[in-house]
Amino acid sequence: MGRRCRYLHLDVFTREKFGGNQLAVFTDARGLTAPIMQAMTREMSFSECTFILPAERPDTDIRMRIFTPGREMPMAGHPTVGSAFALALDGVIPAGRRRWTFGLNIGPTPVDLDWDGGRPAFAWMTQQRPVFGNAVDGVEEAARAIGAEAAAIRSTGLPVQEVSCGVPFVLFPVASRADVDAAAPDLDAFRRLCRRAGLDDHAMFVFSLEPGGDGATVYSRMFAPGLGVAEDPATGAASGPLGCYLVKHGAVPPERAGSILSVQGVKMGRPSRIHVAIGLDGAAISTVQVGGEAVLAGEGELFL
Repeated sequence: MGRRCRYLHLDVFTREKFGGNQLAVFTDARGLTAPIMQAMTREMSFSECTFILPAERPDTDIRMRIFTPGREMPMAGHPTVGSAFALALDGVIPAGRRRWTFGLNIGPTPVDLDWDGGRPAFAWMTQQRPVFGNAVDGVEEAARAIGAEAAAIRSTGLPVQEVSCGVPFVLFPVASRADVDAAAPDLDAFRRLCRRAGLDDHAMFVFSLEPGGDGATVYSRMFAPGLGVAEDPATGAASGPLGCYLVKHGAVPPERAGSILSVQGVKMGRPSRIHVAIGLDGAAISTVQVGGEAVLAGEGELFL
């Protein structure tokens, strides 16, 4: 039968099983090659899987590689938060340990843990400071890319813009939650838009600031066909850039920058609650954190 590879299955950015974003954490990836990790991720059919390895440098606690069905990632949010929960539940992170540092492809990435007795209760991932890319000047072209009316974007008064805290996302503001739910991305139109505007074309993030009964700051969906993910129910790597964008453009005032909540995945039937805390030094963004909860949904093995 060959080697057995154990994994823990978590639902991330939720406290309810079968909500949030699914994640498989392979707890011992020693000896696995990148092509095998990629094949294992395709087999799982989750938006991402993580592979745990011994630390490679003294300023990290552990090495972790992250794959989508389409490619290896430099960093990602729900895999980092979810893997912190998995390692804590598995006893790798000692109960009560407040900080744990992952070695990711972008370098050391700290996670701060809150505990409820001996169990992890909440995890905050620190992301890189934002890099603001180009803004799109053609609203009609941007609207075609997400299958929306141009007025839905124009009425927000906000730009369509690329922002990265380690991975770039193109952010599309729309007027209402109904506009978010109605989004029907056109991949060819999106690629044309990105080529013309000089943007990365792997992912589009659609959001609205319309209030709702869930108390969220923002209501969102994320499409990443370039990563092999048609739609993602929770995207921590996009939520840091989203928070930075909202603060930079004045959509969230400075006094609320540390308590942004994005609700994502509702249209998919997997509601996710992603917390974002943007630290400010005057008007400058000094820290970016993305946090949430996770629950253990299962455990299994793949046979190689």
